[in-house]
Amino acid sequence: MFRTTPRKLLSAAAVAAAFALPALPALAGEQFVDTTGFAVSGYDVVAYFDLEQSPVGTAQPAPVPGKAAITADYNGATFAFSTEENRDKFLADPAHYAPQYDGHCAYGVSKGGKVPGNPFLWRIVDDKLYLNITPVVVGFWEEDIPGNLDLAADNWVSIEPQAASTNPIPKFTSQAPLN
Repeated sequence: MFRTTPRKLLSAAAVAAAFALPALPALAGEQFVDTTGFAVSGYDVVAYFDLEQSPVGTAQPAPVPGKAAITADYNGATFAFSTEENRDKFLADPAHYAPQYDGHCAYGVSKGGKVPGNPFLWRIVDDKLYLNITPVVVGFWEEDIPGNLDLAADNWVSIEPQAASTNPIPKFTSQAPLN
């Protein structure tokens, strides 16, 4: 959707060498979990994909609160869901629904660090969920989403193994999960 930059082409030798290597497990860093004790502050990550996105430069619809009784564990964290159907969708493909960068701010990763992602400041790009930390940061990120995603992809390799952020989300109080 926003990916407009040309892809780098690999030589035939580089592609052949990549296929000759043994498959390595995908490693994930620590999921950001705030004081709620839930990933994404207890909001239903599957439900984001059913919400109608607002245009770039405008606020997104509010996320859907999860329920403490409907959960699944992934990447060392507990995710809450609004329905059992959403939990089952998540369990079928958790990597698809979990926010990118282990729930950390997409723009922060593009700048080389891990800061919390706010579940109210979200956007789905190329069928992936991204969070940001503050409305001001969302503005910076949306000025060049493809460029910021390229920077984040390059930075994530080196910062992913670092511990998850322990900082609070500024001016944020979670309304989730509901009982």
